[in-house]
Amino acid sequence: MKKGLSLLLALMMVVSVLAGCGSTEAPADSADADTAGETASGESGEAAGTGTGTELKFSTGGDQGTYYGFGSVLAQAITSSGTNTRVTAVVSNGSQDNIEQMDMNMAQLGFVQSDVMSYAYDGTNLFEGYPITGFSTVAALYMEQVQIVTCDPDIKTVADLEGKTVSIGASGSGVFYNAVDILNAYGLDYETDINAQYQDFGNSADALQDGKIDAAFVVAGAPTVAITTLATSKDTYLVGLDDEHIAKLQETSPYYQKYVIPEGTYEGVPETTTVAVSAVVIARDDVDENDVYNIVSTIFENKDTLAHDKASELDVEFAAGVTNVPYHPGAARYFAEKGFEVPTK
Repeated sequence: MKKGLSLLLALMMVVSVLAGCGSTEAPADSADADTAGETASGESGEAAGTGTGTELKFSTGGDQGTYYGFGSVLAQAITSSGTNTRVTAVVSNGSQDNIEQMDMNMAQLGFVQSDVMSYAYDGTNLFEGYPITGFSTVAALYMEQVQIVTCDPDIKTVADLEGKTVSIGASGSGVFYNAVDILNAYGLDYETDINAQYQDFGNSADALQDGKIDAAFVVAGAPTVAITTLATSKDTYLVGLDDEHIAKLQETSPYYQKYVIPEGTYEGVPETTTVAVSAVVIARDDVDENDVYNIVSTIFENKDTLAHDKASELDVEFAAGVTNVPYHPGAARYFAEKGFEVPTK
């Protein structure tokens, strides 16, 4: 009997030990499974990138313009980059419209002239009394030259525009304010000293072709299609600016930079000194930092493969050179990796 009890107790101890071992191994297996799950999740996250996956609308410009053409190339490159950041380029009416659409959250990214960006942020000119500050700089991409075009060889300086019929851009447009700034630097009032016409690039080129106007202000990256077309059919000239008046212009409008349009940019047109503003990409402040980082890194790490003429002008130092509107944290992170400190909010 005692032997039987002893055997029974021994068996119970073995079962208890085995059960204990089983309970010990179960949490270990569970922990391994959790770790494996985390690893798989991490690898999946890496494959998808760090972006939010949310579609970001990129408001650009007219469907025949550089903003939309280049913006579409950038959007496709970013969306295809494997970072899980998705961007779609959409047609718009340009800089002012882009800022207003972003303010209403109808777009999250936008192309803007650097001067119009300043107007919005400071509440001046186009945005007089109604500042919009809920956006940040992503990157400056290329220069847009102020091109004063004429078919009259006797118009050699801005001063020669006095008394002439001149297209100064659509009323209230960025081009309009560029024209007003430059005319003011030469002591000319657009309301009294010239016969101002309010036309876009295409209509200005047609009016020059037909002899209906004497000159036109065009603000766009050179070469500009409207001027190229005009220059192939009629003698065309660009009116240059001198250093004295450029300096005077910059005293009140520091976002203008001196720029020399090379000879041969347009058929028969010699080297011409003018000023330029930057074409800048901006983002709403609430766009995810990782998405903006992915946007900037994709643009500049792949600039040699982007299928657009303006890609050749991309430069990280230039991109990090905006001072009038602070940068988005995601952009600042990328530029810091490249050795450039940029202002943030």
